[in-house]
Amino acid sequence: MKKIALVGSLALGLIASSLFAAEKPLRLGIEAAYPPFAFKTADGQIAGFDYDIGNALCAEMKVECQWVEQEFDGLIPSLKVKKVDAILSSMTITDERRKSVDFTGKYYYSPARLVMKAGTEVDADFANLKGKRIGVQRSTTTDRFASEVMAAKGVEVVRYSSQNEIYLDMLSGRLDGTLADAIPVDEGFLKTDNGKAFGFVGPAFTDPAYFGEGAGIAVRKGDSELLGKLNAAIQAIRGNGAYQKIQDNYFSFDIYGE
Repeated sequence: MKKIALVGSLALGLIASSLFAAEKPLRLGIEAAYPPFAFKTADGQIAGFDYDIGNALCAEMKVECQWVEQEFDGLIPSLKVKKVDAILSSMTITDERRKSVDFTGKYYYSPARLVMKAGTEVDADFANLKGKRIGVQRSTTTDRFASEVMAAKGVEVVRYSSQNEIYLDMLSGRLDGTLADAIPVDEGFLKTDNGKAFGFVGPAFTDPAYFGEGAGIAVRKGDSELLGKLNAAIQAIRGNGAYQKIQDNYFSFDIYGE
C-alpha cells in the first residue's frame, strides 16, 4: 500500500510539474531607461525596482517572467497587438490611458516636479518660464501637462524618447529643465554627480486629471483574469514582506503612499 501511495504521490507531482511547465510565460513590457525603476547593468541586464517587483509578482503567481524591452511610447501599442501580456514600467494610471488599457491598483506613487538650475524662481502661473525649453518624455503624463498647460504660457516643450536623453541635453545647456516624476528624477539624476547644479523648483504636481492615481500595471482591455491575478499578487507581496524588502533596496521612504 505504501508503494502504491508513493507511486500515486509521484504521479501527482509529475502532473503538477508538467502543468506548471506548460504555463505560458508572462510577457512584461518595460522601458529599461528609467533609473532607479528600470535600467541596464554594466553587463547589459535589466535591473531596478520595477524589474524586481515584476519578478516577485511572477514568483507569487508561479509563472515565468519574460521581459520585453521597448521605448515607453511603444508599450501600449505592443500590448494591443499582443507582443506583451502586460506593461510594468512605471506607467501612471490615468483616465485617458484607461480608454486603451485596464490597470491594476497602484504599486507606487510619485508626484511630478520641475527640475532646473538650483535656485531658479518659478511663478505659480509659469509666466517667468516663457521662452524656456523644458524637456519631457514622450507619451507621459508630464508630456500631456506640459503640452496643455505650460505651452500655453509660452514654454517651449521638447519631447524625448527617454529621460536619460533629457538629462544629457540639460547638462549641455540645450534644455533649461525637465518636468518629470519626482522620485526617479531625484534618484536617477539629482543625487548623482551630474545633477549637483540642479534642483526641484516650484510646487509638486498632483492633479489627478493629469497625474493620475499612481503607477499601475496595464493589461489589455477586458483581460479580467490576468488583472485579477496581478491585483491578488500585489496584495500578497505587500502582505508577506517581499514588497518591503524590494523597496528598501532602492528607497529610504515609503514609496507606496497612502
